[in-house]
Amino acid sequence: MNLIKKVGFLLVSAALVATSSVAQNVQRTPQGIKYVTQGMDVSVEFYSPTIVRVYKTPMQTSCNKESLVIIKTPETTPVTFGENGKNVTLSSGAVRVEVNTETGGIHFFDKSGKRMLTDKDYGTQFTPFDDAGVPAFNVRQAFLLDKDEVIYGLGQQQTGKVNQRNQKLFLRNQNMSICIPFIHSVKGYALYVDNYSPTTFLDNPQEMSFDSEVGDCADYYFIYGGNADGVIAGVRDLTGQAPLYPLWTLGFWQCRERYKSPDELCEVVDRYRDLKVPLDGIIQDWQYWGCDSNWNSMKFQNPRYINKMGDPEYMKYLPNGEDKNARYGTPRIKSPKEMIDYVHKQNAHIMISVWASFGPWTEMYQKMDSLKALLHFDTWPPNAGVRPFDPFNPVARNIYWAEMKKNIFDLGMDAWWLDSTEPDHLNVKDQDFNTPTYLGSFRRVHNAFPLMSNKGVYEHQRAVTTDKRVFLLTRSSFLGQQRYASHSWSGDVVSDWSVMRKQIAAGLNYSLCGIPYWNTDLGGFFAWKYNNTVDNVAYHELHTRWYQWGAFQPIMRSHNSGPVAVEIYQFGKKGDWAYDALEKYTHLRYRLLPYVYSTSWEVTDKAGSFIRPLMMDFPEDKKVLDMDTEYMFGRNFLVRPVTDSLYTWQDKEQNGHLKDMSKVGKTDVYLPQGARWFDFWTGQALEGGQTIQREVPIDIMPIYVRAGSILPWGPAVQYSTEKKWDNLTVRIYPGADAEFTLYEDEFDNYNYEKGAYTTITMKWDDKERILTIADRQGSYKGMLKNRKFNFVVVEPGKGCGDEDTMAFDKSVSYRGKKVVVKL
Repeated sequence: MNLIKKVGFLLVSAALVATSSVAQNVQRTPQGIKYVTQGMDVSVEFYSPTIVRVYKTPMQTSCNKESLVIIKTPETTPVTFGENGKNVTLSSGAVRVEVNTETGGIHFFDKSGKRMLTDKDYGTQFTPFDDAGVPAFNVRQAFLLDKDEVIYGLGQQQTGKVNQRNQKLFLRNQNMSICIPFIHSVKGYALYVDNYSPTTFLDNPQEMSFDSEVGDCADYYFIYGGNADGVIAGVRDLTGQAPLYPLWTLGFWQCRERYKSPDELCEVVDRYRDLKVPLDGIIQDWQYWGCDSNWNSMKFQNPRYINKMGDPEYMKYLPNGEDKNARYGTPRIKSPKEMIDYVHKQNAHIMISVWASFGPWTEMYQKMDSLKALLHFDTWPPNAGVRPFDPFNPVARNIYWAEMKKNIFDLGMDAWWLDSTEPDHLNVKDQDFNTPTYLGSFRRVHNAFPLMSNKGVYEHQRAVTTDKRVFLLTRSSFLGQQRYASHSWSGDVVSDWSVMRKQIAAGLNYSLCGIPYWNTDLGGFFAWKYNNTVDNVAYHELHTRWYQWGAFQPIMRSHNSGPVAVEIYQFGKKGDWAYDALEKYTHLRYRLLPYVYSTSWEVTDKAGSFIRPLMMDFPEDKKVLDMDTEYMFGRNFLVRPVTDSLYTWQDKEQNGHLKDMSKVGKTDVYLPQGARWFDFWTGQALEGGQTIQREVPIDIMPIYVRAGSILPWGPAVQYSTEKKWDNLTVRIYPGADAEFTLYEDEFDNYNYEKGAYTTITMKWDDKERILTIADRQGSYKGMLKNRKFNFVVVEPGKGCGDEDTMAFDKSVSYRGKKVVVKL
């Protein structure tokens, strides 16, 4: 169709809609409609066959919004227009939308006609609001859900609830709470309200609503997926895909608040290597810069780090209250560069803490202040005059990275811990939110602060090099942050059994927002309940159970606040129950690395998920819809963390005591309907749809593998790349057909984006007991051209648990061409 005919067609179509008796004020657009109702201008537009944007503004107001979250532009989508009674209809073939132009109601249906969601009649409200001298609105948007509909999402909350129905939550990012105005329904759709101001979420029998403190428009996206995986694929399509982390990030990380010198940090790496306990990452937490007035100078100015103890010019930077004589003398490691190089020589990697705020002594404080890019309210640490910077300002982001690069990255630093990206806000006052940012008041953009903080670091490092993948650990988050290689953890949670259990629900809801990487401080951060000492035997039990769970989190990282030190050797020695259990699960994590790395590739390539609430794989099983104790790790492992104390107790003085450990405790495990399950530790097969009592001695966390699974079992190593995967054991769990794709690449650069990787797909025909290994796809420099696969069909006593040696059913040499194995 030429341009003249196309324009004429659109004009005629618009005229036909405008003359309809139903839609007098409706104007048709290429992929939607515009109309006026209830004093609002409304636009309904298909972004794709499964994504619909609804955009509302008060009449006669202009709002040229540029979203911080949405990166997708509307793709060409054929739309069919029509009428249904008093409603105007729009259909893409996958989603039908019905609009009542009199009441403002908007109804979303799937292609079969099943109602998904209703934008409530008269449910949008704009209330004039003075936003720090700028005319704006409080924006309220209300919806109707089915009575028994289960919804998830809203980020990461500390309520312990999986189902987010029937509650009121104030969505404003803070330590331990990641707040996203996003819900994911068990019916197979999601709703994202594109507003970054503090927002009150309310759900009751009358309605579900999002009431945002400030905005110029009501702007939301309906995302239809049909199932949870489809929803998450839609979220990633809309907000960005998650890049691949380097392999070494998926090993074990050790951290403490804090290592106080390069010697102390390097000695930890040495101890792990001497003990033959695997380790890939070590983290330098805060105050390497010195005192609080010099907060986050992005320089190593603490005299312990630059061999300047005793030098008056540098002693002023020594952190407040720190013993000036501790570890005094000639250090083994004399500079930050030597520290980083030493870690690398030990085949480990190092991350460093960088904050989103600056102390008044720092050059960065002065630079940001002159740019008017400081947010003037109290942040951590208290009473030090520290102020957050404005990450919404592109020049401020440039300055921020330039200082990081010059003083830290160029020394060889591997990864970044972007702490306090809410940011911390002390002594909160209403007027604090009037603080101006580059994009308006702080109130207007508050919840997007972590998104923009991570954006600045990710984009700048990507621009500098493609040889080192970006890895960001950050305490807060917002929708879309996955595209910046951002990994969040659940914040500074207290070491307590009930708190540990709440983290499961927090992680499940966060994952269902479509952001794949998340973990917790293993053992909790604040060990107040245990007198802040690792010597408390009751803490040993809690830490052991939390640590076991960590082996099945996307990133495995042990961390606690001072004075608690949680390195493995703080829990005794070989033969001691806590030490042995910690060592066992560290080794287990490394044996699972081929599985974990391949799952990571699925996250990147197919919008997959590491943490999979059971509703993702068993939506028809009503018992799992509100399950807050279990989840799938990837598509094969059912994980049930032990969240109760079974072997220790505490007295009123908080001293820990052992119970009788010969009496083995038990915990409930629900095995979902629709599958058979193999006990990972014993190989026993059990039918789904039942709750069992699993014995859980201190070194056993319940782990089950779904029948119809193929699991690669990696070599025993001390760090992730110590040995090639040229002699892999492959465990087959029979009872159903199975498929698994083994992914490999160069492990730490972006060549995979150019196609430099390989995949090997294995398929199990359960009826014929035949395993087919397909032709290897792809190539990369240094890839394995020849290898050996050793196959084990799991049964009781064979191919179970963490055993290192086993009788193979068959071994084959593989040279990249199809192999068929009868087992």
